[in-house]
Amino acid sequence: MLLLTIVLLTLALGCAPASKDAATQEADGSTHEAEVLAYRQAREERLRQPQGWLTLVGLHWLREGPNTFGSDPGNRVVFPEGKAPASAGAFHVGNGQVRVEAEPGAAITHDGRPVANLALQSDAAGEPTILEMGSLQFYLIDRTGQLGIRVRDTESEVLASFEGLDYYPIHPAWRITARFEPYDTPRSVKVPNIIGTVFDEPSSGALVLDLEGRTFRLDALPNGANHLLVFGDTTNGSETYGGGRFLELELPQEAGPVVLDFNKTYNPPCVFTPYATCPLPPANHRLPVAIRAGERGYTGVGH
Repeated sequence: MLLLTIVLLTLALGCAPASKDAATQEADGSTHEAEVLAYRQAREERLRQPQGWLTLVGLHWLREGPNTFGSDPGNRVVFPEGKAPASAGAFHVGNGQVRVEAEPGAAITHDGRPVANLALQSDAAGEPTILEMGSLQFYLIDRTGQLGIRVRDTESEVLASFEGLDYYPIHPAWRITARFEPYDTPRSVKVPNIIGTVFDEPSSGALVLDLEGRTFRLDALPNGANHLLVFGDTTNGSETYGGGRFLELELPQEAGPVVLDFNKTYNPPCVFTPYATCPLPPANHRLPVAIRAGERGYTGVGH
């Protein structure tokens, strides 16, 4: 098995291959920096969207039977004060299904149409049923059978006060080459999450890389059309988010080299809000090295 050894240099220094002259090195560095800056700009623009993670204002787990909702604290699901009627309706749970029953005058809509009584599709089935009430948007989530209502506010304080993210300096030494080794059949990887449960995720293969003289095998996890690396390192909890960070991947169909650009490492949604249900790094994904690249910790509203 061929391992592509990578040497992580001190972030203040860098050594380009000897075959490249100074002009080529400078051009390569400028191109890489521009690429990372564009990636970071797109990331921040997504966060600023009305459906971005900065708009989360609530997550409420449901129980069997009726779950009343509204701004009155006596409800099972309490919406932000001033954003909803005191009593807006109820979520009825039974046999793993959820339907919403709206109070007359609550002005709840779905796809622009008034809602009186509607069965809800969760995010586990694809796009969930989005309900709207004023600046609030709310929908059903399913976490391995645990059902909850997630609430967004397009006028949230966190979104309004967001001034951007904090990053380590961009350095080409953190753009490394690993090797992708696909599994003959997808393997099940046990991934813990922030709410204390563990779920099984299929992995199509492992990424093999050397850091500081040690070899690591990390499972690539599905992430829409691409893949995701969920990892931790020794900066977690001090310089970076304690729950680890993410790195998006594009994997080849067969075994071969894969570029891992840790300059594009980013924080999970839980760094911004307590209302997300983020995956945490599997035990073997907590690396005993300091990866000072990508996003640092976040110290915005409420943090």
